[in-house]
Amino acid sequence: RDIASHDNAVAYGGLIDAIGGVATIVLVICGLVGIAPPMMVAIATIVFGVALLIQGGAMLSEYTQVVFPGGVRTSSIEQMGGNSLALVFLVGAGGIVLGVLSLLGIGAAVLTPVAAIGYGTALLLSSNAVWRLYVLRRASAQMETAIGQSQHVGAEMLASEMASGSAGIQALAGLAAIVLGILALAGSPNDLTLNLVALLALGSTIVLTGSTLSATVMSFMR
Repeated sequence: RDIASHDNAVAYGGLIDAIGGVATIVLVICGLVGIAPPMMVAIATIVFGVALLIQGGAMLSEYTQVVFPGGVRTSSIEQMGGNSLALVFLVGAGGIVLGVLSLLGIGAAVLTPVAAIGYGTALLLSSNAVWRLYVLRRASAQMETAIGQSQHVGAEMLASEMASGSAGIQALAGLAAIVLGILALAGSPNDLTLNLVALLALGSTIVLTGSTLSATVMSFMR
C-alpha cells in the first residue's frame, strides 16, 4: 500500500508539473500578443521555476524508492544522476528568486534571460533523467514476480518510447533556451520576444517531461 501511495504521489507530481508547463505556455502567449510582456515574462519565470522544483522532487522521490527500497540500496548511486537532480532544485529555486525580483522591477531585462539560461542548462543536464528512471524501474520490476506481466507489456513499451523521445527533445529545448537567453541578454532590453520564446520552449518541454514521468510510473503500477 505504501508503494502504491508513493507511485500515485509521483504520478500526480508529474501531472502537476505538466500543468505548470501549460500555465507557463499560456503566460508566454499572453506576453507575445502584447498583454503586459514584462509582467508575463516575470510571472512565467516564477511559474516555470515552481514546476521545475516539483519535477525535481517527483523524480528524486521515485529514484529513492527504486534505488533504496525499504532503505536498502539495490543500485549504484551513480545511476541516480543525483548531481543533475540537485542542479534542478538549485536552478528552480534561483529562477523563482530572479522572477520575483523581475516582477518587482529590479533588472528584469537581465534577470529573466539569466533565469532562462539557467533553466535551459538544468534541462540539458538532466535530459536523460526520466529515461534512467525507466531503466531502473524496469530492472527493479524484473526482480519481482512475473505474474500478470503480460498485461503491462503495452504500457511499458509506450512508456519506453516516451522516455527515450523526451530525453532528446528536452536536451534540444534546453540548448535552444540557452542560446535564446544569451541572445536576449545581448539584444535590446525592451525587446522580450527572445526571452518569451525561450520560456515557451521550456514550458512545452516540461509538459512533455511531466507527462512522460507520469506515464513511466503508471506503466509499472500494479
